[in-house]
Amino acid sequence: MEKPVKAGRKQDGTFAPGCSGNPRGKRPGTKHKVTLACEELLRGEAERITRVAIDRALEGDTVALKICLERFYPVPKDGPVKLSFPLVDSSLDLTSATGRIVKAAASGELTPSQAESMMRLFEMHLKVLGLTEIERRLQTLEQNMEAKK
Repeated sequence: MEKPVKAGRKQDGTFAPGCSGNPRGKRPGTKHKVTLACEELLRGEAERITRVAIDRALEGDTVALKICLERFYPVPKDGPVKLSFPLVDSSLDLTSATGRIVKAAASGELTPSQAESMMRLFEMHLKVLGLTEIERRLQTLEQNMEAKK
């Protein structure tokens, strides 16, 4: 005799695709129990542990030095891009703007990741320009139709 299967579960007891045991999911900000356990162990000890890591790094411990640099002075994120661009009011203006980005990346003025981010920015701007143009044309058509009535 087979045992009854609960709603949303397969015969082996696991959840069927698309059926969650908790459809609402975890609440935002909920921490994993391992994270909570680690926080409890380190409570009140962080300053002392940090001091030990720094002291060991100063004594020449390369692992401690690496940890200190990674945790206390992380790799900086991309900073602001200081390039001048022509005004981009239409898709035709994008040629010179994207050409400026390519030239800046080739000369080392921009990192490849900065150049890629700038290109994505202009790609999104192009989409906005296209939607704006469609809206303008639609308004013109509607006004012409109203005028003919």
